[in-house]
Amino acid sequence: MKIDVTGHHVDVTDALRDYVAEKFQRLERHFDNVVDVHVILTVERSEQKAEATVALSGARLFADATGADMYAAIDLLIDKLDRQVVKHKEKRTDHHRAEGSVGPTLEP
Repeated sequence: MKIDVTGHHVDVTDALRDYVAEKFQRLERHFDNVVDVHVILTVERSEQKAEATVALSGARLFADATGADMYAAIDLLIDKLDRQVVKHKEKRTDHHRAEGSVGPTLEP
């Protein structure tokens, strides 16, 4: 998984990069096919904003979150993306029975 972290009106320190990389490991627990992640950290007035675009095999997910500080915004962002990844994984899973299998028959 390739993680690209950029900042808008904020200097992205090594501590922030490490924190983002550590938190995104949580997504790989659920779904191994995470290809590319682009994270943008922004400071607007007094609010901190984190947004991410995640490229999965077969889909592209987007989420954003604002918080009182950057670490809280990143935590909220990971929570949102985690729910989206789990939902995407459930959609891809085939819940139907195998073709041709017949259920129990009722005999009179």
